[in-house]
Amino acid sequence: MRLSGSITALATPFTATGELDLQAWQRLLQSQLDAGTQAVVVAGSTGEAAALVDEEYDQLLRIAVEACRGRIPVLAGTGQSNTAKTIHFNKRVAALGADAALVVTPPYVRPTQAGLLAHFRAVADEGGLPVVLYNVPGRTGCDMLPETTGVLASHPGIIGIKEARPEPERMQALLTFRSNDFSVLSGDDPTAARAMLAGADGLVSVASNVVPRAMRRLCDLARGHDAEAAQTLETALSELFGFLGVEPNPIPLKALLALDGIGHGLRLPLQTLSSAHSAQASRLHAAIFELEQRSRAAAA
Repeated sequence: MRLSGSITALATPFTATGELDLQAWQRLLQSQLDAGTQAVVVAGSTGEAAALVDEEYDQLLRIAVEACRGRIPVLAGTGQSNTAKTIHFNKRVAALGADAALVVTPPYVRPTQAGLLAHFRAVADEGGLPVVLYNVPGRTGCDMLPETTGVLASHPGIIGIKEARPEPERMQALLTFRSNDFSVLSGDDPTAARAMLAGADGLVSVASNVVPRAMRRLCDLARGHDAEAAQTLETALSELFGFLGVEPNPIPLKALLALDGIGHGLRLPLQTLSSAHSAQASRLHAAIFELEQRSRAAAA
């Protein structure tokens, strides 16, 4: 399996009483399939994985695997702060049918680079699934350096990296490790076009929850080295990208999804979008519809 293109880090919809909204989950999955999304991530940080109990996680993954089977890969977010727990988690999601594990650097514990090497090698050796590395130091307190990624890229069980640092120098360093067996994926919507124009294989996106067609088109244009068209579309998406960062992810995203009737909120300690941003959310919701219609027409 080689990952590329537009990959959505799915949000997890909840009902007004805080339960999983499985009907909304199925609608969200179908919208991604209809729009041409090329893979999905279940229960990553955008999916509020830390707020899910095991039974809920398993329900979400089973439904996603059934919906996407034979069509697009399903990645499961499995990274834990301990290596043995991560291996156990990987074995569990492998049994549920996940195609690969998205494994974040161990949060909070701040391992050394040598510790990261030992951790990811053990997870890839023993977890029973292909591993996609995930580096997001703003959330974990741990930055996996490119030299460490380069060593791990040669492991046969490690198939790529989602890099959330936006600096062009970081992406350029990682691209030296890209191969037919190792994909380099951006994890930052605002800089993804630049990364793909430079040679990155694709994007693991938050925005594609609400603009899946536009993000698929952005990836196609950038990966096809149509810089002018990619930059024009990126400009059209720039307000959305900015809005998705006005409060911690996935708060702004879920406000937009709620306007489409997909979910009704978040779980504590996250709270719904503050009223100061509600007018922008409403305006963007209308603009998103038009952008998706234009993207549909352009792809036809």
